[in-house]
Amino acid sequence: MKKLIFLLISGCFFLQCKKNDAVEMVDVKKSVDLNIERFDKLYAAATPKTLPDLKNQYPFLFPTQFPDSIWYAKISDPIFKELNTEVEKQFPDNKKFEEGLEMMVSRIKHYFPEEKNPRVITLVNEVLIDKKAFYTNDLILISLDTYLGKNHKFYEPFAEYQKANLETHQMLPDLVTNFAFRKIVPSQDKTLISEMIYFGKLHYLKDVLIPETPNYQKIGYTEMQEKFCIENESQMWSYLVNEKLLYDNNIKNYQRFIEDGPFTKFYLDIDKESPGRVGQWLGWQIVKSYMENNDVTLEQLLKTEPTVIFNKSGYKPKK
Repeated sequence: MKKLIFLLISGCFFLQCKKNDAVEMVDVKKSVDLNIERFDKLYAAATPKTLPDLKNQYPFLFPTQFPDSIWYAKISDPIFKELNTEVEKQFPDNKKFEEGLEMMVSRIKHYFPEEKNPRVITLVNEVLIDKKAFYTNDLILISLDTYLGKNHKFYEPFAEYQKANLETHQMLPDLVTNFAFRKIVPSQDKTLISEMIYFGKLHYLKDVLIPETPNYQKIGYTEMQEKFCIENESQMWSYLVNEKLLYDNNIKNYQRFIEDGPFTKFYLDIDKESPGRVGQWLGWQIVKSYMENNDVTLEQLLKTEPTVIFNKSGYKPKK
């Protein structure tokens, strides 16, 4: 079943509220009105008579190598029907995300004028949590069944740290993350500090594009997890420096400090209290410090090599 519904996305892609001191806030006015296409509703209501028209409207969501019998079978599948029912309960209309989405796109258009007004399509995608939201140069896809709330029964199989980001408020951070993958060129230097600053740029982009979102939500933390990072910033940074890990390119460091997980592996007593991805959080602080201490544009930041950012950041962790 999961493979079938994944085709709806793969077919396409193969063809608190705090003002961040590091950001020069620009009063961007809403400049776009998005037409949010509820494909999830249209597909759930499809019949043998209406499916051909739906396929004509959304050909990229129906790979031609699969017969119509597959699409009909999915519509009648009990689990798929239940998913659609729960999505309808949570999102009977677009009020919970439409305004924020339009402001995000308006800011993207301001800072990246070459970007097109995207077509926005919502899906039910069998709770594929690694494929929640996509932002291409002209298309936004949102799997609404991955934003039903961390305590939803559909999410029981997932680990607690994964459930935490299956909330509606993570929709915009997820979209900016996916958008950022197109705008930030990965460094060829795969040292830990370069990976930290790569993700620091990514989260800084959220400061600019979704400034109303609390910092802890931008990075997908709880308030307690953010509090831990703030209170232990100096200790975490000292560990990386003292262990000489910053310029090490061992893949294990990426796994320990950058990848998502229930906690970060310092191999110290603080592990059980720490959130995952603290390397990303520290990289974010370095990028903020760089922007505070240097007169550069957002575009210049995204193109600047991590080592240059680090050396010119003047970063000093708060004691």
